[in-house]
Amino acid sequence: MSTPAEFYKSLPPISKAYGTLCLAVTVAVKLKLLDFTLIALDYRLVFFHFQVWRLITNFFCLGPFSINFGIRLLMIARYGVNLEKGPFERRTADFLWMMIFGALSLLVVSAIPIFESDLLGISLVFMLLYVWSREFPNAQINIYGLVALKAFYLPWAMLALDVLFGSPPVPDFLGIIAGHLYYFLTVLHPLATGKNLLRTPKLVHKLVARWRIGAPARNYTQSSAQPQPDRTTGVAFRGRSYRLDG
Repeated sequence: MSTPAEFYKSLPPISKAYGTLCLAVTVAVKLKLLDFTLIALDYRLVFFHFQVWRLITNFFCLGPFSINFGIRLLMIARYGVNLEKGPFERRTADFLWMMIFGALSLLVVSAIPIFESDLLGISLVFMLLYVWSREFPNAQINIYGLVALKAFYLPWAMLALDVLFGSPPVPDFLGIIAGHLYYFLTVLHPLATGKNLLRTPKLVHKLVARWRIGAPARNYTQSSAQPQPDRTTGVAFRGRSYRLDG
C-alpha cells in the first residue's frame, strides 16, 4: 500500500496542480490569509477597475470547507486523474487545452445574467466529470451505496443530488454546458463534417514542452501498421480502448 506522499507524487501533473491549488486557496481563505472578495469573479470590477486576475483566481476556489468541498476535490482526484492517465496519457498539452477551453467557455456563459456565478471552480470540476462520463459511458457507478447506474448518467444524477440537498444547481449545469460544448466540437461536429475546429494550439504544446510538464508524447511514425488518431486535437474521443468495464 502506497503512502499519501507516494500517492500524491504519482498523480498526473495537470490534475495534481489544479487540485493542489484548489485546496491551497480554500485553506488560505479559511485561515483569512486571503480575502474571498479579492478572488471572486465580478465582471464590473474586471472591466471597470481592471482587476483581470479575477478571471483566473475564481477557478481555484471550490467553496467553504464542507462535505461538498471534499466531494469536488475527490472528483478531481478520480475523474480528472482517470482522464489524464487514460485517454490523455502522454497528451498533457491536449488535457491542458481542454481545461483552458472549459474555463474560457464558462467565463462566456457566466456573463449571461441568468447564469451569473462568482466562483466557477465547481463548474470546471463538473466539466471534467461530464467529459469522463462520455469517455467511459458504460462504467458502473455506485452512488453512496444506494444507487447503481452507468457513468453516462452520472452528471445528471449528481446535479439532482445537489438540488435535493439544497446546493445551487447553476454551477453544475454550467459545467455540463461547457463539457457538452467540448464534446460537440471535438466529436459530433467532426463526425458530421470531417472538420475539427478545436485543435490544441501550438502555443500550448510549446509551453508543455518548454516546462517539461508530463511524459513526452508518443512518437507515431508513418510506417505504423494501423492508422493513428490525430493527437493534435484536444479530444480523447477517438475509440474506446480505455473502458473501465472492459
